[in-house]
Amino acid sequence: MTPKKLWMGLAAVIIGSFTILIFFGTEIYRTAPPVPERIVSTDGTVLATGQDIREGQNVWQSIGGQTVGSVWGHGAYIAPDWTADYLHRESLLLLEELAKKEGRVYKDLSDEEQARYLVRLKSALRTNTFDESKNEISFSAERARVYNALGRYYASLFMNDPQMAQLRNQYAIAENTVKDTARMAKMSAFFAWASWVCITERPGSKVTYTNNWPHDELIGNIPSPSLHLWSGFSVLLLLTCVGLLVFYHARNKEEEISEQMPKEDPLRNMKPTPSMRATLKYIWIVAFLILIQMLSGVITAHYGVEGSAFYGIPLDKVLPQAVSRSWHVQLAIFWIATSWLATGLYIAPAVSGHEPKFQKLGVNILFIALLIVVLGSLAGQWLGVMQKLGLTENFLWGHQGYEYVELGRVWQILLLIGLVLWLILMIRALLPALKRKDGDRHLLLLFVLSSVAIALFYGAGLMYGQQTNMAIAEYWRWWVVHLWVEGFFEVFATVVAAFLFTRLGLLRLKTATTAVLFSTIIFLSGGIVGTFHHLYFSATPTAVLALGATFSALEIVPLVLIGYEAYQNYQLSKSTKWIKAYKWPIYCFIAMSFWNFLGAGIFGFAINPPIALYYIQGLNTTAVHGHAALFGVYGILGMGLMLFVLRGLYPERQWNDRLIGWAFWLINIGLLVMVTVSMLPIGIMQAVASIQEGYWYARSAEFMHTDIMQVLRWLRVPGDAILAVGELLLVVFIVGLKTGWSLKEQR
Repeated sequence: MTPKKLWMGLAAVIIGSFTILIFFGTEIYRTAPPVPERIVSTDGTVLATGQDIREGQNVWQSIGGQTVGSVWGHGAYIAPDWTADYLHRESLLLLEELAKKEGRVYKDLSDEEQARYLVRLKSALRTNTFDESKNEISFSAERARVYNALGRYYASLFMNDPQMAQLRNQYAIAENTVKDTARMAKMSAFFAWASWVCITERPGSKVTYTNNWPHDELIGNIPSPSLHLWSGFSVLLLLTCVGLLVFYHARNKEEEISEQMPKEDPLRNMKPTPSMRATLKYIWIVAFLILIQMLSGVITAHYGVEGSAFYGIPLDKVLPQAVSRSWHVQLAIFWIATSWLATGLYIAPAVSGHEPKFQKLGVNILFIALLIVVLGSLAGQWLGVMQKLGLTENFLWGHQGYEYVELGRVWQILLLIGLVLWLILMIRALLPALKRKDGDRHLLLLFVLSSVAIALFYGAGLMYGQQTNMAIAEYWRWWVVHLWVEGFFEVFATVVAAFLFTRLGLLRLKTATTAVLFSTIIFLSGGIVGTFHHLYFSATPTAVLALGATFSALEIVPLVLIGYEAYQNYQLSKSTKWIKAYKWPIYCFIAMSFWNFLGAGIFGFAINPPIALYYIQGLNTTAVHGHAALFGVYGILGMGLMLFVLRGLYPERQWNDRLIGWAFWLINIGLLVMVTVSMLPIGIMQAVASIQEGYWYARSAEFMHTDIMQVLRWLRVPGDAILAVGELLLVVFIVGLKTGWSLKEQR
C-alpha cells in the first residue's frame, strides 16, 4: 500500500474516531447524574444543599482525592472505594432502621423475614427520588437518619476519634486529614451523592447511573445483560481482527532490514550542536527524578502494611500517603515526558542539520520552565493535602484530586505552555528537513504530528472546572490519561524507534515508513474511541460501555505482532560490529516490546472486558497493568531514548557494559518480580472476594489486612529492592559518563 493511501486511511481514522468520541461525549454531558439543589428528608429537613455536595467534592480533592482510596473505582488501593464502602454501610444501617420502625431487630429475624426487608431495602435505595421540577432528592426518614449516622462515622474516621485510630492506620489516613467539621460535613454529603449515583436507577432504565457498579448483591447491584453482551462481542472482535492482521502481515510482509549495512556508524562523526549538548541537563534531571520517584514509591508501598509510619518513623505527620503516592505517579510522568522531550530536542537539529538562531537559549528556557512546574506542583500538592490552602487556592495551586492530573490548575497551564514551547523548538529545527521532500519526509511528518498531539492534547485537562460534575470531569481526565499518555505517546514511541533505526541505516526507509503508518492506523483505530473503556462505570450511558468494549479490544490487536518487532530489534543489535555501541538503547526497545505485550496486552486485556472490569476495577489487578504498562513500556522506552542521546553526546568512548548491563537487567527483573510475586496474587485474591462477597469486601480493611494479604504485601520488598538497585545503578552510570567511570577505551 502506498504512503498516500495510508495517509488517507490515517486521516479517516482520526476524523471518524474523534467524531464518535465527541458526539458521545455530548451524551455524557446530557445524561450526567444530577447534582440537586437540595437533599431533603420527607419531613422537609434539608440534609445537604447542592453547593455542599460540590464543595464536598472539593474537600475530597484537597485531601488527595483519588490518591486516598477511590470513587467510582478510580483511584488508589490502600483505602476503600468510598462509594462502595458508603453503599454497603448505608444498606446495613437502613435494614436496621426498617426493622426498628416496626419494633423489630433485623439480626434476630428469620431468613424468611429478613428476605422481606431486603426487598424493601432494594426498593428504597434503587428508586429514583430526584424531582426535576423541584431539583431535589428526597430521602425517607429512615434513610435520613442513616445519612446523619454515616456523617458521624466518616467524621470520626477522617478527623481525630481515638476509636478509629486502628482503622485509620489500616487505610493509611493520617489523623486530622480533614481538620474542620464544616468541611467534613460537606465531604460526607459528596460521598452520599456519589453513592446515590451508584444505586439509583436511571429514568426509564433498570440499571443505575453507573451500570449497576459496584457489585453488591445485598442492594441488587449485579451485572446487567449489556455487560455480558459487549464483553463477549469484544472477545469475538479481538479474535477476528487478530486473524485478519496476521493474514495481512503474512501476505504483505516485506523485509525491513537494510540489505547494505553501513560499514561505520553514520552518526559517529556527527558533531552535536549547542542546543543538542544543552539537552544533557535534561537527562541529569531525569536521573534525579527517577530516584525521588523510586523513593516515594517505596514509601507508598510500605504504607500498605504500616499505615501511619515508615519502619516506626511517624512519617505520615509530614508526608502522608496521599502526598507520597501523588509524587510517585506525577514524577513518573514528569521524568518519562522529560526524557522524551530531550530526545525530540536532540533529534530535530540532528535530522535537519540546521541549528536555528537562539535554539540553545530556547532549550535552556524550557528547562528552567519545566523545573519550576515540577518543583512548584510537588510543593503545591503537599500544601493542599496538609490543608494549608483554601478550596479555590487548592484547585489553582495545590492538589486537584484526580489521578495522573493531580497538579493544580496553574501548574497545568504552565506545563501546557512548556509543551507548546517544546513543539515550537522542534518544528523550527525540523523545517529545513521537511522542506526537502526526500524519503524521510513521511516519517518526519508523522514525528511532527505525534509531537503536536503530545503538546496539545494535554490541554484536555483544562476542560473541566473546580466544581464540574464528576462524570464530566472523568470524561476529560481520560482524554489526558488515555489519549495523551496511552495514545499519542505510543505513536511517538513507534515513530522515534523506526526513525532512529533508519538514520542508522539499519532499516529500509520505504518499508519502515509503510510499517509505521500502518501500525499507527491500527493502533488509533481502537485507541481513540477505546478511551471509553475507562468510563464503563463513571455514570455514563450504556452506549459508552458498548463503544468502549468494542474499540478497546482493537487496541490489543497490534500487540500480537510484538514478538516479531522484538526479534527484529534483536537482529539489529547483532547486525554489524559498530552497532554494539547502541546495544543498550536497542535492548531497551526490546524490553519495551516485552512489556507492551505483557503489561499492555495480557494484563491490559485481562481487565478490559466490561464483565471483568465490573468486578476488578480499582483492585490491585489495575495496579499490575499500570506498573507494567506505564513503567515497563514508556519508562523503559524513555531510558532507551535517553541512552541513545547519551551515546551521541559521548561518541568517542566505549561504555562500561557491566554497569549499564546490571542496571538494565535489575530494572526489568525487579519490575517482573514486583508485579508477579506480590501485586498480581493480591489482585487475584481480591477479584475472587469481589465476585463471591462484593466489591466493598475486596477493598475492606477486614479482607486486606488478613495474614495472607500482609505476607503478600511484604513480598513486594524483593522486587522493589531489585528495581531500586537497578535504577540507582542507572543513575550511577549516567553520572559516570561525566566523571569517567562509565567510559572505557576508544571506539
